Formats: sequence, C-alpha cells, structure tokens
Amino acid sequence: MTARSVFSGIHKHVPIVGDITLKSPFAYRATRLIAGALNLTQMAFAEAYINGLEIPDSVLCAIMDSSMSTLFKHFPSLMAPYEWVLNESDHLAESSPELMKLQYDLPQTMLNSMLGDWDVIYPKYSMGLWENGAIDLEQSQMHMIDQVIERLGIVDGDHILDFGCGWGCVANYIMSKFPKVRFTGLNLSHQQCEYMRGKMNDPQSFLSGGRFTLHEGDFNEAQFGEKFDKIISIGFFCHVGNLTNALQKLSSFLKSDGKAFIHIFTVRTPNNVSSGFTHKYIFPHGRYWNYDAVPNCNRDLKTIDRWYINGTNYQKTFAAWLQRFDQSQETFKHLDYGMDYAKFRRIWRFYLLLLGTAIGSCEGEYNGNGQYLMTHV
Repeated sequence: MTARSVFSGIHKHVPIVGDITLKSPFAYRATRLIAGALNLTQMAFAEAYINGLEIPDSVLCAIMDSSMSTLFKHFPSLMAPYEWVLNESDHLAESSPELMKLQYDLPQTMLNSMLGDWDVIYPKYSMGLWENGAIDLEQSQMHMIDQVIERLGIVDGDHILDFGCGWGCVANYIMSKFPKVRFTGLNLSHQQCEYMRGKMNDPQSFLSGGRFTLHEGDFNEAQFGEKFDKIISIGFFCHVGNLTNALQKLSSFLKSDGKAFIHIFTVRTPNNVSSGFTHKYIFPHGRYWNYDAVPNCNRDLKTIDRWYINGTNYQKTFAAWLQRFDQSQETFKHLDYGMDYAKFRRIWRFYLLLLGTAIGSCEGEYNGNGQYLMTHV
C-alpha cells in the first residue's frame, strides 16, 4: 500500500513520529494508535467522574488545562480520536435524531435556566461576546448578535434564512432592531420549535406578527420556495459531516447577490479535532473543523472575509452557563432526563467544565470560534 493511498482524503496533520512531508504510512498508523489510547484514557477518567469520583472543580480544571495546552501546542493530531473526524463523511448533517435526544429536546425549564431567557434574548446555545465589555450573559449575547449584524451587513427589508435557528433568539433580536426584516427559521428539534410557536403567538414577541416563518425539518431534506438575501448559520456546521456538499446546498438557497454568514466552533490546529466524551454524551458525530476548512471548500460559496474569535469569550460563556446550572439544582432535579438525575448532572457538569477549560486553554488562541462571510463563486 502506498503512502498516497493511505492518505487519500485525509487532512494534513502533525504525526507523532516521521516527517510530515513524507506522510509515511507508519507515521500515520502510529499517530492513530496513540490517539486511540489517549481517548480511552480520557474516557476512563470521564466515566469515573460521571459515576461518582469526587474531585474539586479547581483540580479537575487544572488537570484538563495542563493536558489540553500540551496537546494543542505540541500534539494536535492526538485530538482526533476517530477516523471520521479527519474526513468529510457522506452525510450533510450527522446523527440528527441522536443529537436531538441528547442535547436539544431536554426539559425546556432546565435549558431556559442555564442559557437565559429574557424579553428579547431567548435561550441561545452559542458563544457570547465578552471582549467588548459585556457585564453579564444577556449582554454578551446581544454584543455577539450585534457583531453578526455588522459583519453580514444586514439592512432593513432583508429576508434572512436562519439555518439551525435554535429557539429563535437571533431572529427575535434582529427583528427588534429592523422593523421590515423577515426571517425564515429551519430547525429539526421539535421542542425548540414548540418554544418558538409559543412566541409566535405572543404579541410581545418579535417572532409574532407574520415576519417569522418556521420550518421544522432536517437539513438533509430542506427545500424552500424562494431564495434569501442573507443566510445566518450559528453553530450548526459543527454537526455537518460534509462541508463541501453542505455549502453547495446552502448556496442553492441564496440569491445571486446574497451573502451567507457561518459561525462555528473551530480550532487553529493542522487538523480537525473532536472529543470521545462529547461524541458519546453531548454531540454525536460533532467535530470542530480546522479554521481553514470552510475557506478551502470554495466550490459553490467562497469566503470573502473571515474572523477568529478568541476562545476566552466562549470560556466565559461556559462559566456563566455552569454557574446558572449549579444555581438551579432544586428546580432541575425533579425533571425528566430519561436517566437518573445524579448521573445527568455529573455528565453535564463534566461537559461544561471540559469545554470551558479546553476552549480557554493557551489563552484562547488555538480553540475558539470562526466566522466566515461568503458569497456565490
């Protein structure tokens, strides 16, 4: 077997042994073996915590931070525990039913309390922007959407597609600022759609009044009867398995002179990364695309501008979510999670601590958010 056949379709990566310019099969196989062993070790530690290992948050975060810093700086190839992390898959959106069950169709009371649910800012499961002086979670989410408005160049009268619209927070906030903007939202989560339908019947919400149209359905089958001036996708592309085909489909929804804005969790390492823990318990088949991955898929949409958002912004967001999560235990423990609440709580505490620490390691310079402004090729 030749080196070319072994590496066909594999993203550039830094092997543990061997010269990257030679891309030797031995180097690649050794890297994958060590990555698998590391993943087993991390999962054993996570499972021990989930099953009752008592360890202070400060100690847990110190262990995570030291290991993550070493991996990001020196051994990023070990942070791809599975082969599918390195390649595009055959599917546009991966493991959609499992993702809804594990993540988005959880008790709404718990999600509202953790993420925040205010008059204009509805629950929003993505980075808040803190570097512009936000004093709390609500304001950080406002600052983040304000930045999207500016970078996408939204003007009054635009018809915008919100791809993976969550609970409608972005649409609601933007329509509060632009009285003639219309939104179409696409979401697979039935529970999130029910939340939005409630707001669409609430005269105090900007989702009411006919300017917001909701489509409940899967990205893999999505079709629309018209094209849009602007497209926003915040967080959704972390669940996409094939960037090339997903961007092709996105381009089919965009007017010839339209613009698309993609915001994703991204890494500035030579390869994509993932987590065995989050794959099992939080985001099935979720991967964190390399910062260059979107611009490199320029067949149908091309990147005309991009920005890296330092990971400390998301670290502060995770910290705020964890604080709110811990403060609401008396309310949370009586809800139905499909499992014992004590186990659910430890899974989510480990997740919030893990992701918050990982994205803040190395002062946020390796692991953060990528934003991409795109137009038709």
